[in-house]
Formats: sequence, structure tokens, C-alpha cells
Amino acid sequence: MRRSLLASSVIALFLHPAIADTPPPSDSAPLDGFSAQHARTEREWENKFRALPSAQNERDYMQLLAARPHHVGSAYDTQNAEWILSKFKEWGLDAHIETFKVLFPTPKRRLLEMTAPTEYIAKLQEPVVPEDPTTNQVDEQLPTYNAYSHDGDVTAPLVYVNYGLPDDYDRLQRLGVAVKGAIVIARYGESWRGIKPKVAAEHGAVGCIIYSDPRDDGYFYGDVFPKGPMRPDQGVQRGSVMDFASNYPGDPLTFDRGDPNAPRYTANDAPSITKIPTLPISYGDAQPLLAALTGALAPEEWRGALPIAYHVGPGATKVHLVVESNWDIKEVNDIITRIPGSSEADEWVVRGNHHDGWVNGAEDPISAQVALLEEARSFGELLKQGWKPKRTIIYCAWDGEEPMLLGSTAWAETHGRELQQHAAVYINTDGNGRGYLFMEGSHSLEHFMNEVARNIEDPETKLSVFDRDRLADIVKAKSEDERKELRQRADLRMNALGSGTDFTAFVDHLGVASLNLAYAGEDDGGIYHSIYDDFYWYTHFSDTNFVYGVALSQTVGTAVMRMADADVLPYEFTDFADTMQKYAKDLQKLLHDKQEEAREREQELKEDAFRAANDPRQPTMAPPAEEIPPHLNFAPLENALDALNKSAERYKAVFNKAEASGFLGSDQQLAALNQLLIQSERRLSDSAGLPRRPWYKHLIYAPGVYSGYAPKTMPGIREGIELRHWQEADEEIARVAKALESEAGLLDSASADLEAFAR
Repeated sequence: MRRSLLASSVIALFLHPAIADTPPPSDSAPLDGFSAQHARTEREWENKFRALPSAQNERDYMQLLAARPHHVGSAYDTQNAEWILSKFKEWGLDAHIETFKVLFPTPKRRLLEMTAPTEYIAKLQEPVVPEDPTTNQVDEQLPTYNAYSHDGDVTAPLVYVNYGLPDDYDRLQRLGVAVKGAIVIARYGESWRGIKPKVAAEHGAVGCIIYSDPRDDGYFYGDVFPKGPMRPDQGVQRGSVMDFASNYPGDPLTFDRGDPNAPRYTANDAPSITKIPTLPISYGDAQPLLAALTGALAPEEWRGALPIAYHVGPGATKVHLVVESNWDIKEVNDIITRIPGSSEADEWVVRGNHHDGWVNGAEDPISAQVALLEEARSFGELLKQGWKPKRTIIYCAWDGEEPMLLGSTAWAETHGRELQQHAAVYINTDGNGRGYLFMEGSHSLEHFMNEVARNIEDPETKLSVFDRDRLADIVKAKSEDERKELRQRADLRMNALGSGTDFTAFVDHLGVASLNLAYAGEDDGGIYHSIYDDFYWYTHFSDTNFVYGVALSQTVGTAVMRMADADVLPYEFTDFADTMQKYAKDLQKLLHDKQEEAREREQELKEDAFRAANDPRQPTMAPPAEEIPPHLNFAPLENALDALNKSAERYKAVFNKAEASGFLGSDQQLAALNQLLIQSERRLSDSAGLPRRPWYKHLIYAPGVYSGYAPKTMPGIREGIELRHWQEADEEIARVAKALESEAGLLDSASADLEAFAR
């Protein structure tokens, strides 16, 4: 979730009244979705709320929750769940634990050795750091491994595949290198880690090694731990390699708990379990293997920061890889807390963060879990003072996120029908740091989150976090057009949702409008999923005084309150329509680029043929010929976007007029309008799901089959073009157009309802 931004000292140079001009809100300032009277009351309660979260409390919570390893099924994970439950109850909140059984493999045997041209046995062990007191809890730590790796014992030649993405294999083909029957070694980064064994298996590899190169999160960027925050030479990134993006997240044995007729699997036939043995290693263990490789020199952009020449192989280098797991059923414990709504109790605002970690997990996830706890405690205090939310608020501390969203997916699937009927929004966090507000989510919530960001003070610069984000984005803008938009567009653009954390089941499967939020950008480190992600690291190198933990509590808590208390749910659709226009243009450019690439390859083949005819010794370099992509009919999508834009503008105008008049509709009219608005995100889903991915039902956002974490927008169309499934892409254009037309129709209905309020 991190992004690299320039430090605030640099950004301060760019302060200008025309840019950093967000005034602090007064208690009488308008508030989207609230009548003037209710806005004043809301701001008073929000001010009280934002004064309550405590940095010391968050520090104390982290010290306890991250005191010992707490992976799924561990004793301390269960103890943490019970402690979190006790705190919710202590604060006067109605809380309980929901338990689900899931498949969670743990290491039984791991071995990696180079057998030729020399011998080397990988350590596969992160060393204890004397300065860091929790790194010595060896007996409780999960060893370094990739969960849901296929069991296997293989010996084969080694091939270096860069990041192990499809384009990397295309490059290897051009170099005349095949991986069939080989073990590949790929570096972490640029995709979800499970993509690497997936693509390797598709190309015939028999095993996969994933290592952390120091160019990506080690000494290339700074001092290594414990002197600095970066990954040391024996640091290893644990993690799941479940093939969730092609199949489904959650328990691999259970396709959808909400569907009694859905298929159920065993560990031997579950489609999301990796097809070849896979093991993560440190760059200390990787260096001897990579140094032994011969063959072609790796392309310049493939070369990391190890002090070796990077070759791709294959050659005399052979490795022996053994992976064997205990395929056990474990329990995950989700803590669910409910604050009942007063007048609109059947509309829900759901807020979540996970509590399990790969080891001690101070940054991931406890840094954001403690922010969630302070939100809940603060709401408990407000309840004692007389505050009552209109809508029901549900706080969730998920278990089993790290193996791939086990707890949140099980709960969301189990309660799917209720959530589709009642949930207005799901707001997620998953780790927190120091720096800038990172926002991604459903674009009907883009304007809403921009307004929240305008009302939160950055604890270091004292700017609003909105202004700090905008200034940072202007500094790092890559073009004058981008800088111009940042200065002139009222709202900052919000990133789309991909996957990799607990919002996935809510937005992708159930069509619940969702957000994912964090502070980040000034505390980059290399301890992700290692034993060094602990209280010592966090309090030395990240949000050391927990002021951004408080800022996260204030930010998310304010968003929860506004969604829970608004007269009319504050979705806004002109930003949404603008973003959909942008996505459509991106797709047309993607198709054009594919057409140009095919023409270039056709020309390369002609040149190769000419060279071969004149000098048979010349190698053929061009890839196989591909047909030039055909014309796709974007007219239905363009027509739907025109209708959506008009409907969104109409709704905005009518909404503003009704708000100014005080939302004069009856309680029944307001309830009917809000129920209609809740369905706006559902209109963007299709029960049939995406092509070859029926679990994923959202037509606008999805994780990429070959990216995982990173989103694919309008994924059916985009991946149809990327995979050269031209008829499918045309069909998906029509399907997305139909969904957007339905969205436009919903907005027209909502506008008609609002017009009645303003009369």
C-alpha cells in the first residue's frame, strides 16, 4: 500500500495561497448529505470525536498485540482475539466472535540446495537481532515459506526470470531461453507474489524460488535493519501464493459459503492452490545461486543490486528444491462489534482491519488495528455523552487476512444477502505509517473522501491532509497537464481497488461501495512479512510517536460518522462519471497500442526474414507473428457514458438544491431514497461474474489475473484486449455499457425523488 513521495520539507517550498487554500471548517459550514441544522450538530460531534484518540493508547495496544507471533491458529492469535473482544465490551459495545474453519498449511519440510556447479545449502532462517527483543521468539515464529505452495521434491536447472511476469517470459523467448523442466528464480515485486509460480507453471517450470533483491527493498535504498529500516541480507518475505485472482480468495476448499450449491474442494483439487513447489529466500541465499548462473547476460532493467553479473541461464547450475506442508484445518476468529443505529438501523456502515500477522506484525497489520481500536473506544465515549448514529455501525477485527482474506471472506460470504440489502459502505485499513493520506475506493465515494481529507489536520505540517496530498502530487507529477489538473480539479483522483486485503469480498463479490485508507510515504522499509516487522522496528523507523495512528483514527472515524449520520447518503457521481470516461479512453489507447505493437512485430519479422535470406548465420530475434487486433465497437460504452454523465450532473444539481432546502422529504421518503442509493454500487455488478472468474462480479474493478494486487479497471474489456480475446472484449463492452446505463437510470430515479423534496 505504500507509495514514494517527497518529504514535507521539499513540499513546503511549493506552498502557495492558490494551492494550499483549504480553510478549516467552521461548525456552521455546509456538509454534504446534511441539512444545515444537522450539519452543525454533526460537526460538533466530529470535533469531540477527533479530540479523543490517544497516541499513548495506540502505542500500548501495539506493544501488547505485537508482543509475540500471532499467525492463524497460533495461541497468541487466539489470545489477541479474546483481548480485542474484551476491550470492545469494556468500552460498552456489543461484540462477539464468529469462528470459521479454513485450510491453512504450515511448513513441514523445506530444503533448497545448489548441487552444481558447486554446492550451497540455503540457510532459510532469519537471524536474531540482539537489539530487537522479539526476534528471538524462534519457537513461536512461522518459518520462512509460501503458504499454499504445492508440495514437491524437484531437482532441475535454474533460470533467472526477473520479476516472473508474462512479459519477462516473452523476453526470455527472444533470448532463446526456455524454462520448461527448469526451476525459476524470480525477484519479489511488480505483482502479487502468487503470480510468479502461476506464470512459471504455465511455461512448464517445475519449481519456483522468490527472493528479495536489495534493489527493491534492501541496501540500495538505505541502511539495513537494525541500523536502518531496510531488509537485511537474510531477511525473507513470507506470504501466500494462493492463485486467488484467477479463482477466488478465502478458504481454498470453499468457493462461496453463501451458496449451498457452490463447489467444495479438497487440498488435492482446490484450484487456487499453486501448481508447483514455491519457496521464498533472502538475497543472502539468492546471491550464490545467481552468481553461479551462466548464459546470456540479463537485460539491464533485470539487474538488481547484488555485486554480481546477472545472467539468465540455463547452464550447469542445478538446484534441489523441497517443499512439504502440514495441510491442517484451523480456526479463524473474527471479532464483530455492533453500534445500533437510531432511526436508520437497517442501513449499515461496516469498518474493518485484520489482527493476524505472519510473525509479530507491528506494521502489518497492528499499526492500523490500533487505530481501529481507538476509533471504537472513542465512539464508546461519544455514546456515553449522548451521541447516537442514525445508521448501524459494525466494527470488524478480521482474522486470517495474511493467508489470503480467510476471515473477512468467510464472514462476508456467510452474511452476503444481509450485506447486499443493508451495507452502505465498507471502510478498510491494513497497516499504517507516516506521511500522506493514501486513498483508494469506489469512485462514488471519491468526493466524499476528499471532503473528509479537507477536514483532517496533518500532524506534522498542520496543513489539511488534502492540501498535503495535493502538494505532494504536484511535486511528483510527470507532465504539465497532470500538474494543471491537480491545481484545477476540485477533487484529488482516488485510486481504484484491486485486491490483497479485506475489502475484496465486499466490493468484488457483493458490490458494496468500499474504501481502503492509510498514511504512508515517509517511512519506507524492508521488513514486510519478516520477523523484523515488530514493535522495535516500528517505534524506531515508522510512526514513532503514533501521531499518524491518531490521524488515521480521526480520518476513518470521521468518515464512519458522516456515513452513519447523513440525512442522505453522501455518494457523489460526477467524479464517478469522469473516472469512467477516463477508463474508457485508457481502453481505447490500450487497443491502439496493441495494434501498433502487432504492426511493429510484423515489420520485425520481415526484417528477420531479409537478414536470414542474406546471412543464414543471423539469429531470428522477432517474436512470433500476431494478428493485428481488429476494430472493437466502443459505441455502446460511449453512449452509456454520455447518459451517465448527464444523469450524474442532474443528480448533483438536484442534490445541492434539496440539501439547501433542508431535505424536506418525510422519513419514509428519505429512507426510500437511501435504499435506492445503496444499490448504486450493486448496479455495477453482474451475477454471472467476470469471464472465467465467476466469483468476481464487479464489472468496473477487479484484481488482475496477472497482477493480483493491482486493479484492472473495466476488467472484462481490459483483459479481453490484453489476452487477445477479441469477441469476448466486444461482449464485455456491451455488458459494461448496460451496467452504466442501469446506473444512469438509478440516478435519474434518485433525482426525481430529490426533486420532490425541494418543492
